[in-house]
Amino acid sequence: MSGWSTVAGPGPSSSLNLNITATEKERVAYFFNETSAKFHYGEGHPMKPARIGLAHNLIVGYGLHKKMSCFSQRRATEAEMTEFHSEDYIEFLRRVTPDNANAFSKFLPRFSVGVDDCPVFEGMYDFFRLSAGGSIEASRKLCAGTDIAINWAGGLHHAKKFEASGFCYVNDIVLGILQMLRIYPRVVYIDIDVHHGDGVQEAFYQSDRVMTVSFHRYDGSFFPGTGSLDEIGIRGGRNYSVNVPLQEHIDDTSYAYIFEKVIQNVMDVFQPSAIVLQCGADSLAGDRLGSFNLSIKGHGACVAFMKKFKLPMLVLGGGGYTIRNVARAWAYETSICTNTELPNELPPNQYYSHYGPDFRLHSNNVDRNADNANTRQYLDQVRAAIAENLRNINWAPSVAMNEIPPDIEGFNPETGAWELDEMEDKNPEMRVDQDKFGMGATQRLRREKESNEYDERELYADDADQDRAE
Repeated sequence: MSGWSTVAGPGPSSSLNLNITATEKERVAYFFNETSAKFHYGEGHPMKPARIGLAHNLIVGYGLHKKMSCFSQRRATEAEMTEFHSEDYIEFLRRVTPDNANAFSKFLPRFSVGVDDCPVFEGMYDFFRLSAGGSIEASRKLCAGTDIAINWAGGLHHAKKFEASGFCYVNDIVLGILQMLRIYPRVVYIDIDVHHGDGVQEAFYQSDRVMTVSFHRYDGSFFPGTGSLDEIGIRGGRNYSVNVPLQEHIDDTSYAYIFEKVIQNVMDVFQPSAIVLQCGADSLAGDRLGSFNLSIKGHGACVAFMKKFKLPMLVLGGGGYTIRNVARAWAYETSICTNTELPNELPPNQYYSHYGPDFRLHSNNVDRNADNANTRQYLDQVRAAIAENLRNINWAPSVAMNEIPPDIEGFNPETGAWELDEMEDKNPEMRVDQDKFGMGATQRLRREKESNEYDERELYADDADQDRAE
């Protein structure tokens, strides 16, 4: 176990009768840096980094940290981030601050920063370096023999090669996958966020070494407006992008049905060497930005299903805007990764008051009156279309291997004022205006998709990206 320490408030009550004896001995690495929870996107913004701190306190309160090797997230270097992102974009993120944003006014629209969904906020460059550094290092742990690596601060799936989108500025997922491709011939990326994993799909849209599978709401207008069945990849990556467009209010039973059918088919055909699972919690019922009706157990069932394949697995966060439920879900999913059965009673912790009135892990968040728009007939049609596409892929994708880089250690302490997030989350069930947050530059991809014209500079193929001079 690494040397970081944490203060989680009062320890778990002895009355909880915690079972922290794993049924199987698996090596699980957990990445956390308390600084990640201290950043603040701005007043009224739905993205609240404080959720990372709440989840961590539940994880520690339940004693799950004792079942994992725990590491501090480090900051990704510029060289690491520019393995995918353009150098001018990373340089812009490094230099712009709330104090000097006016001096960068001509660059803000170019990089889609300074808008409602992706504001310029204090310390944002460090925040995304920590997120990216956690996912990069977690991927390296998997390459070194760890079974499961967890970075709840990661999963920022909307960020593009040279622009921000949907609260995401640096795509830690792509950076982590690039590390894994140096060891693993084939990686499957699975996304259970309510929003389409468009940034990751774009990055590997013409690669046959990464299969992207996204389960999301799709109606052509719900953010980011992409993720239809006909987005299947191009050139060498044709049929290696899998999209599962879902309608609103899908429940646990329907979600488990389509998830297990599609994923089993993907795993049988693609036969990946490793898994990346993005666990965006905005697909939970009652999320401020979401429209699905999943319970915490239903969401966690996806983690349990993927774990059965016994492949190296990177587990990441993502969306999630009712932060008390985000924390519950990620703590529960950490327990699944560590083979630990948790009591429903929440342990005493620093933020215990946020979980009232029931103070339970599996809160009754599901809307019993919601009308599930996903009929079995519709789900079977989606499943059949995906199965037909998968029948057309090559069984053994091309492989090119590079030397894995040496581990990079070290991190610096930071400060912040993340408590402000909680002041803005007093009504966590409040719906947030989708038009205000998130319908900006990423509509570009939907328009390009409709005309079948993609900007290839966004793409990654094999072991060389496709960046070109403008």
